Amino acid sequence: MARSKVYLRVDRVAAEVCAAARTVSVSDLHESMGAVAGRQTMLAPAMRPLIPRLRIAGPAVTALCAPGDNLMMHRALYLAQQGDVLVVRAPEGGAQWGDIAARYAIYKGLQGVVVEGFIRDTDELAELRSPVWYTAIGPSSPRKSGHGLVNAPIVCAGARVEPGDLVVAGGDGVIVIPKAMAPDVVARARERMEREEGQRALIDAGEHPWHLHGGADHYARMDVEEIDAPWRPSDT
Repeated sequence: MARSKVYLRVDRVAAEVCAAARTVSVSDLHESMGAVAGRQTMLAPAMRPLIPRLRIAGPAVTALCAPGDNLMMHRALYLAQQGDVLVVRAPEGGAQWGDIAARYAIYKGLQGVVVEGFIRDTDELAELRSPVWYTAIGPSSPRKSGHGLVNAPIVCAGARVEPGDLVVAGGDGVIVIPKAMAPDVVARARERMEREEGQRALIDAGEHPWHLHGGADHYARMDVEEIDAPWRPSDT
């Protein structure tokens, strides 16, 4: 009996939701998920972008690879479609992503790739402007013979990712939003962004975040002693 499973089709989050998600930040999406769900859907802080100031959003195409092997990553890359985000879990062994795979992904029109594991050819990836988020860098080449999963649920950097979920990555990290929740979460994130744009305009006009964010009101209700003098050693 085969130990691998590869699903050839993906029920993807709508393209218009992905397009709207590219206009908001990961932070706004995180806040719009709420305190508990927001933490559960964020990938670990070890996940970082190779190239600053890039933002991607698209449906997840998933791959779980055997240690030291990237066969299932390549199968997922082969099956991925324009606009997808390839999400790979391979925390052990050789590099999952390099310049050859990146060139093919760009040719195919993928949004980008998220790898819990190693990438390599980083100079070339930077020249290509390959949108890649990763947890480690190393030069070792992987095998291409191991069992795994493609387009099945995986856990990547601590977050559950189902195929077709909305993946958004930027300078603040990577968030995975279940596709059923994505339209509402993105709409709330856009509302939050518009509110903050209004606050920026007020700050440009001379307002202070101390008042805009409610800090002054909370502070007024606290038992705080304010001393109109500099601190002295005798105060300790």
